[in-house]
Amino acid sequence: MTRHADVRAALTDAAFQVPSVDSGPPGTLAWLRATVSRFSPPARHAERRAVAAAALATVYPDELRDDAAQLTGAVLDRAGDRVDVMRDLARPVPLRALADRLGFADPAAAGTAVAVVAATYHPGVEPALTTRADRAVAALLALAPPGPPEVRANLIGLLVQACDATAGLIGAAAHHLLPPGGAPTTAGTADLLAEVLRLDPPVRATRRVTVDGVRLGGRDLPKGSPVLLRFDAANRDPQVFPEPGAFQPGRPGAGLLTFGTGERGCPGDRHALALATGVLDVLREHCRRGPNPLRHQPHPTLRVPTSLEVSIR
Repeated sequence: MTRHADVRAALTDAAFQVPSVDSGPPGTLAWLRATVSRFSPPARHAERRAVAAAALATVYPDELRDDAAQLTGAVLDRAGDRVDVMRDLARPVPLRALADRLGFADPAAAGTAVAVVAATYHPGVEPALTTRADRAVAALLALAPPGPPEVRANLIGLLVQACDATAGLIGAAAHHLLPPGGAPTTAGTADLLAEVLRLDPPVRATRRVTVDGVRLGGRDLPKGSPVLLRFDAANRDPQVFPEPGAFQPGRPGAGLLTFGTGERGCPGDRHALALATGVLDVLREHCRRGPNPLRHQPHPTLRVPTSLEVSIR
């Protein structure tokens, strides 16, 4: 589904549900998937989402922004004359800042383990990668603050959800903030991020399956139909956005679907934006970029740059 109205309808209609996942032994990747709110069936979703929301309520976005800025500055201080934004900042900094505020012991180690889990989070990965992720889940449980297993799983889930999506947001925004061979854009960071979320979203799509027969987008979908909801296309719908393909920081951000909407909308959108802002504000002040092109990792639903090298002024 690519039309804005259709994607929004599917995100808010109970006939469209997240595909189910199988569970596994406690402390494994399969167990984590089956326990976090992200993949939970409707009967369990609300209570598990409430766990994540309660944890995020204790983490103030302004503090996350400051933490991310401080960590970014420290990386630049140690980096010499060049730094890879993706490797050195976009991936480790948000995870370390968020893990610290959520109470994980050794936030740096937690961030490293989260990256392993995130690479195998969605079902269908190779068994060898699953085994590695099982070890990473066990490591994260050992680092998580004390609490019931389901609570600790959903704290880990917050970090996993933040991993690639926040890294992709920072990478795309840094690409626009520091154009190849040019001066940094004068757009404010908040305006820049809003337009990046619309035109170059780190999460391009999400999946649903119909649990009842339903009509959407002029098509009759029988029960059990897989549906791919395209945020990247919906955010360019000319019925909602004037000049839908033009990059225009500062345009009204109403109607964006990148963070989802409805009962499964992202509970950490303000936190993700705060983390990205902390990194980008420091990059704007201290870095410039050469003419190197931007490439992205192959992935069916994510858009995450592989690398983005900048020089330090």
